[in-house]
Amino acid sequence: MFKLALGSFAAAVAMFITGFVFFATPIGMIAYTTASEAQTAAVQTALAANLPKTGTYMVPDPSTQSGTTLYGKGPVAMVHYNSNGFPVADPSAILNGFIQELIVCLIIAGALYGIASRVTDFASRAQLVVLFSVATTGLLTLGNPIWLHQDWAYNIYGFVANTVMLSVAGLVIARWFLPSAAQQPQESAGS
Repeated sequence: MFKLALGSFAAAVAMFITGFVFFATPIGMIAYTTASEAQTAAVQTALAANLPKTGTYMVPDPSTQSGTTLYGKGPVAMVHYNSNGFPVADPSAILNGFIQELIVCLIIAGALYGIASRVTDFASRAQLVVLFSVATTGLLTLGNPIWLHQDWAYNIYGFVANTVMLSVAGLVIARWFLPSAAQQPQESAGS
């Protein structure tokens, strides 16, 4: 179990570094549509004046009759709003993000360990890791432009980045921290 915990930590470090490349370097701006400083200042002022608290808002609100009509006419937005603001490179977010990634890697390690005696070769383990990563991030990110009509660019970028992050973490565990075929206990012929 120590080897699996160590593998989870190594995988979380690999996931963190991969995420850093995708989200904390200039490459991360590929996912965003930009507006001028004057436009963003006007939107920020409007948000502060009109949204009462931190939350996720649908604008207009489609749960009312007039909101449904306005929603159909457009423009519409889903606003992930934080009324307090926070530093761009928030140290607490970095620490909490790493802890989240470590927990995810522990879950991946547990899943891979559970099948390690039946799926003994790295190629098969790698195939499972990559396909489950694609399926998971496909559901969680590509549903946004399909169901909520969000932009494709941001969500495709998130899909690629998160698929790579999950795959890298799972591959680290599958390659270096699971028992190899030679280390697997031999099952009896009657099983």
